[in-house]
Amino acid sequence: MTANGDWTTERMGDLSDRTVVVTGANSGLGFEAAKAFATHGADVVLACRNVERGVDAGERIREVAPDTRLTVIELDLADLASIRAFATSFADTHDELHVLCNNAGVMAVPYGETADGFETQFGVNHLGHFALTGLLLDELRDTEGETRVVTQSSALHENGEIDFDSVARSADRQREESYDKWDAYGQSKLANVLFAYELQRRLRATGVESVSSVACHPGYADTNLQKRGPEQAGSTLRLLGMKAANAVIGQDAATGALPLLYAATADDIDGGEYVGPGGFGTIRGQPEIQRSSERSYDETTAGRLWDVSENLTGVQYDLSSN
Repeated sequence: MTANGDWTTERMGDLSDRTVVVTGANSGLGFEAAKAFATHGADVVLACRNVERGVDAGERIREVAPDTRLTVIELDLADLASIRAFATSFADTHDELHVLCNNAGVMAVPYGETADGFETQFGVNHLGHFALTGLLLDELRDTEGETRVVTQSSALHENGEIDFDSVARSADRQREESYDKWDAYGQSKLANVLFAYELQRRLRATGVESVSSVACHPGYADTNLQKRGPEQAGSTLRLLGMKAANAVIGQDAATGALPLLYAATADDIDGGEYVGPGGFGTIRGQPEIQRSSERSYDETTAGRLWDVSENLTGVQYDLSSN
């Protein structure tokens, strides 16, 4: 279902009473989303691993939105201690949270592990955001009116499959030697959608009607995300290939951010939906409500992933009292 007309940021409306957190807000899709929220008056928290880059991003946003309210708070999604520190800092400085944009991520990077021993892509893309959302759930639930969690996935989630033997902590080199960076990426992005839908189900099952969970994907957007894998692997040829693909196929980051912005602000969005570009091959174009992969609707897998994620992160969602 395509958004009414050609949906652009002009239709976001006045957000001066809203507080928004955007992870990975210092560049790419996160920066463009944060800038759009700011120009519409929102109080925007730039959640960035590198504070210096976050401050620079804030200064660039203020050039087009001089009266905006911006806060930069350090957040390293590859470190559970950093995620907990961010949640504490946010609660100390803000009374409300209307939109949490789980946007940051890594793509097709060489094998690595987070500070807590998780495979990097699964740890950052899924477990980090799972923990962050759980730690901010009280702020979302206690904020008056409707609040939303928007989780950024990828069209490549369609290639993903959850291998529960591979998502636990790595204990030997066998996993590293058999590692496929694209399989790992697809798994992490499928986990994003499974999480978004399972969160929506659990919220409603426990009587929480004010918080909605939505998934989205940007299509193919020209950002630095595609370049980091080849750069970390030291592959000049792959880096040149990615740059060429970005130039020929990719849409600009501002357009790539539209599905996230639509999912976060449009009045006709319901929890449990999936938003992406409606153009050719869903890789570019205006945002629309789409259907994700069949695997993403598997409630048994989603429930098991939720339990595993709570066990790995130590973050338990407090929904029992509703």
